[in-house]
Amino acid sequence: MRTWPIKKLGEVIEISYGKGLPKDSRIDSGKYFAYGSNGPVYSTDESLTNGETIVIGRKGTAGALYFISDPCWPIDTTFFAKPKNDVSLKFIYYLLRTKRLPSLAIVTGVPGINRTTLANINVQLPPLTTQRQIVERLDKIAEAQKLNDGLIQKADELFQSLLHKEFHPVRDSKNSNGVNPDGKDWEIKKLGDIAETSSGGTPLKEKSEFYENGTIPWLRSGEVSQGLIYKSELCITEKGLKQSSAKIFPIDTVLVAMYGATAGKIGLLKFEASTNQAICGIFPNKKFISEYLYYFLKTKTEYLIQISTGGAQPNISQTVIRNLKIPLPPLEVQKQIAAKLSAVQDYKKQLIAKRTKLKELFDSVLHKSMKNE
Repeated sequence: MRTWPIKKLGEVIEISYGKGLPKDSRIDSGKYFAYGSNGPVYSTDESLTNGETIVIGRKGTAGALYFISDPCWPIDTTFFAKPKNDVSLKFIYYLLRTKRLPSLAIVTGVPGINRTTLANINVQLPPLTTQRQIVERLDKIAEAQKLNDGLIQKADELFQSLLHKEFHPVRDSKNSNGVNPDGKDWEIKKLGDIAETSSGGTPLKEKSEFYENGTIPWLRSGEVSQGLIYKSELCITEKGLKQSSAKIFPIDTVLVAMYGATAGKIGLLKFEASTNQAICGIFPNKKFISEYLYYFLKTKTEYLIQISTGGAQPNISQTVIRNLKIPLPPLEVQKQIAAKLSAVQDYKKQLIAKRTKLKELFDSVLHKSMKNE
């Protein structure tokens, strides 16, 4: 392993100030983009660059990095860079991602980076052939990340499409309740007529014996937004359970957050747990498949918030939840609907796990490459 020569950043790239884009040059469907420290901000037919450039946030989101292949207009909150001599600009872009540029910002009101400070950063510069090899390697991983993110988006779109197909209500003279999905003639029931519900409780915070060394999982309303819930961050003790209104909810209890910012979020317990009083539990029984109810209620979040009471924060009562009308097809049909939706969610979960692994791979290859490992 040979040591690469160390140079100043200003020796290998030319760092220029961005320029304000006049208002009459900002158009809706221009050929190019104007970039600020937060990314694209305007569309325009004018450009300051004529090829590859690195845009660096100068003010505001100081140190943000963007590699732009096409002509663009970096505005006055940015720097932009072009290469000097034989250097790969894309390599410099990747190299700068390891330099923690935001930490160089001077915080005096609006955070900002000084051009001299930027130009004096030390960089190890391998031969141009090696630079191109590193760029090719990192580009391939970045492309895999982009493709994987696209699949995650398509999985979301497919899930929403299936939800709409299975649960979209039709309103006509034969179905005035507006609950039954289009083309279906399923039985309609109030949730309270087919299921038992209960809220949880919070042991007194001042009582350490209610929390220390606790073994009973205890959920707060924010955790309901996880969807399928397999763990909790906090636990309470047996004494805390007995000395409060908290209770054990069984596996496959459907959860509805009732108060605050997460009101209307729906979760499904995949392990036994207790909850605080801001969560309504709908207990499983033989009249419905819990996954089916979980997916149906996910279509009702906005409606639940609309009919909630209270001031600045929504407050959804158990009465509102129990009065919800539920289309109730035969259990076999419920299973089929739940299975289709779960398959899409499982696929998305796999893609998200792959996204994490791809990020780990990219970060590892990036840092090892820049250290000549």
